[in-house]
This record gives sequence, C-alpha cells and structure tokens, in this order.
Amino acid sequence: MNEAEELLATAEWDLPPERHRHVKDVLMQQIDHDTRRAEQPSLRRRFARPAVLVPLLSAALAGVLLTTLTGGGHTPAAEASGASGTLNRIATAAMASDTVPVRDDQFVYVRSLERANTGTFTGPVKLGALHTEEHWTAQASRPLRITGWLRSSGKDAVMPGQLIPVDATEPVPQGADRPTYRWLASLPTDPEALLARLRKEARPVEGESTDQAVFSLIGNLISGTIMPPANAAAFYRAAAELPGVREIPDAVDATGRHGIAITLDDTGFATRDEWIFDRKTLALLGSRFYITDPERGITTETLAGTSAVLETAVVDRKGEVPARAAAR
Repeated sequence: MNEAEELLATAEWDLPPERHRHVKDVLMQQIDHDTRRAEQPSLRRRFARPAVLVPLLSAALAGVLLTTLTGGGHTPAAEASGASGTLNRIATAAMASDTVPVRDDQFVYVRSLERANTGTFTGPVKLGALHTEEHWTAQASRPLRITGWLRSSGKDAVMPGQLIPVDATEPVPQGADRPTYRWLASLPTDPEALLARLRKEARPVEGESTDQAVFSLIGNLISGTIMPPANAAAFYRAAAELPGVREIPDAVDATGRHGIAITLDDTGFATRDEWIFDRKTLALLGSRFYITDPERGITTETLAGTSAVLETAVVDRKGEVPARAAAR
C-alpha cells in the first residue's frame, strides 16, 4: 500500500467533515505527487464532499465526499441578523416542494461545481480551478461497503472522467454517515427533537463545539441528499435554534450566483461554513468554507473552498445522468 492509498484508507465515513477536509488536503497533494511518477496512479476508495470527503474523495461531498467543501469572500464587518427568521422562511419553502420518495434500489445524483484548496497541507491556501463533480449515492437500507460513486471533470479534478467507487473498508449502515432517504424520513420532524438527535449523532473534532459539529452535519445532509419535505423543513428549523447562527446578507457561490448565507460562528475553531440560498426561491445554491490556522501562516479568515449545487435528481443506476444534465 503506497502513501496515497494509506491516506485514502483513513478517509472513512466515521471521520467528521472537518477531518475529511484536512485528509483531502493531504490526499490531493499525494495524488499530485503520484501522478508525476506514473501515468495511471492506482487510486480506489471513496468520495468526500462538499467539502467534504464523503468517503473516498470528496458531503458531500458532500457530500460528505468534499461535501460540502465551501469557500468565498466573507466580510467579517458585515452586519448580519435575522438568521432564525430566514431559516424558518427556508423551511416553509422546503415544505412546499414536491419531492418524490426514493426507492432503496435507486441512487441520489448530485452534480456540483467545486473549487478546493490545492496548496500544501502545512502551507497557505491555494485555490484550484473550478471543476465539476458528480455523485451517485446508493439508497439501499442494508449496510454497504461501496456506498456510492464519484466522477470528476475539468482542471484540478481527481482522476477526471473516471467513475470511482466510494469504497469503505467495512460495510456502512444507513445513518448520519450514510444518509439514505429511508433513514432521513425516519428522523423526528419536531425541530427540538431533531436537534437533540443530531447532537447525539455529531462527532466534534478537537477544539470544535457540539453545535458547530451539528451545523456542519446539517450542511452535509441538506446539500447531498433528497429527503421528505417535512424532514427538510425540520433541519432548517433545528439550525435556527443553534446559538450563534447568523445571516450574511450577500454571499457568492462557485458559479458567481449571489444569495443569502447562513453561518455559525465558533471562535474557538479553525473553520467556518456558509450555506448560500437564493434570495427569491430560497433554494440552496451552494456553500463556502473558510479556515484560520496560524500554524500554517493563515492568520486571517481565508476562503478554502467553494461549491455550487447544479442539479439533484434520482436515477436508477450508478453512472446514469438525468436527462436535463445530459441535454446541457
């Protein structure tokens, strides 16, 4: 097993989103190194979203895998208020959606535009080029070892054009680490009860508060899955109850679309996520991810990743592309 494979082996579903992001930083550097040594590096593991790794490479995503990776130009001095009211309006809009239930034998397809950190793990942030990521997340309720599939394209994409399995070392049951439609539908729709459940599911990393971990978990779930409208609304209303949640009046996703952002401040932690929503429709546009790490020379909050959700759909097979995406 070479160093890249060892890194991939550590990027399992049981890692929290921030740890996934750091693992991905290291992984991307190692992949770049291995690519210079061989035309076809042997990589096989999982996906890590948005941001996040979702197990192998990228809600996630993701997505995690990078899932939910995020990023963008935050103005710390900007006054932001009314986050709870905005989240409740988003919840109301989510309740009005006409989501069709997803069967156990289907896949949730998410196509996103991503821009991630390509700098060294120990050095400053260097944002790479925008590239497309497609994720197919398996919905089977039984434990799975291959939990989905990933395909990237464009400059700075990982193994562009190849359909890569999201492969865990052990079968992963449905749950917070592998959120299926069936599991999401089983969660409480009462915001307080859901928040209590999420606080049990979240796994904070060192220096991170439980509420920050919950915020990151919710971000992964709303960006990389399909769920019943009542459950989606409950996630937004639960987020509105988190202390420190606030609104940013203007934020930009990876495509340049402007919207309202929701974030949660945790001054004791090195990273911060933003969820970006369309001002009119209140649909999720994408996310941004910031980092502050003096040990790496990052002394001011710096954009470390950005994403834009382009399409979410249900398909019957891995690798299948919805008609709307195929027509573009």
